[in-house]
Amino acid sequence: MMTADKEKKRAISREAARKRRRVESDVFGDLCRLLPLQPSVRAHLDKPSIIRLTLSYIRMRTLLKVSDSVETNAEAGHAVKGQPGPGGGGEMNWDKEEKQGEDLVPSEETSMYLRVLEGFLVVLSAEGDMMFLSDNVSKYMGLTQTELMGHNIFEYTHPCDHEEIRHNLRLTAGEAWCTQKRDFVMRIKSALTHRGRSANLKSATWKVLHCQGQSKVCAASSSVSCLLLTCRPLPLSHTLLSTHTFTSQHSMDMRFTYCDQRVTSLLGYRPDELIGRSLYELCHAHDTSCLNKNHMNLCLKNQSVSGQYRLLVRTGGYVWVESHSAVIPSVRASRSRPAAHQPLCILCVTYVLSGVEEPTLHLSLDQIWTRYPS
Repeated sequence: MMTADKEKKRAISREAARKRRRVESDVFGDLCRLLPLQPSVRAHLDKPSIIRLTLSYIRMRTLLKVSDSVETNAEAGHAVKGQPGPGGGGEMNWDKEEKQGEDLVPSEETSMYLRVLEGFLVVLSAEGDMMFLSDNVSKYMGLTQTELMGHNIFEYTHPCDHEEIRHNLRLTAGEAWCTQKRDFVMRIKSALTHRGRSANLKSATWKVLHCQGQSKVCAASSSVSCLLLTCRPLPLSHTLLSTHTFTSQHSMDMRFTYCDQRVTSLLGYRPDELIGRSLYELCHAHDTSCLNKNHMNLCLKNQSVSGQYRLLVRTGGYVWVESHSAVIPSVRASRSRPAAHQPLCILCVTYVLSGVEEPTLHLSLDQIWTRYPS
């Protein structure tokens, strides 16, 4: 009799557990169908992924809602002063709703922007959670948008770069919304092989990304503070040589070991004049910090892109430039450079972005000696 009662209770318990699992599966199914994803993607989501993506979606909706309310209040302020917004009076809200409806339709312009960008977009929370990534992230990391959203950036970046990432995530609220520019380089895991195929994340390699963007802070709620970044891999695939570009090689302390002939038409220096000299000698004194930051990134991460800085012109004045640099493990000797073999060197591609500014201004002895030859 006791055995029969125990079996009956177990059967009831198993049935109750099956019912709970069915209800849970139905709830997760309903929640999954609400996510703005393709049906083929939703079909492969497990329960933890559904929760992770739902939380990311809610956080992004909150972020956009707060941003939208700030803009609405600003437009209302203009209307009170007798300066209605573009919608004009009572039609403003209707136009806004219609515009929001149009934004839900995928636009060809969006995909075009991502192709031209040569990178992907990411929205980070103040804690480093990846609230949103553009769907072309798989092209650069070998991981899909849904695999990454909701995870923390620190899980995928190099441990030596975590402090720099935390520094860029630190946000301070001044006004209702404030923006602060961000520009840094970080290393992130990439599951792409050399042939462009996706591999296992355990065998991932480090890819260097140039990250630019701005922080947004809402004083009312820190939960909607974010960091919006565009991330481009280095070296950039669209890097092209032109008449306004010169290449150079440097020792690890940035002394020239080689420079091509185009530097003469751009800066006035002969290549043989530069051999053995430091790039810091040609840099404008006010921009040495920019060059130093680029140098530090090279030593730590092997690739970097500088901000815009000034190089002195031989005859006087300066030009604005930007350098894309990488550490090369070794350089083989050639006929043109038989003694160029070094264990380590830095390869720089420098873009000249402007004409000569302040041509009568002399900022170094080289420029003075050119004007008054001995």
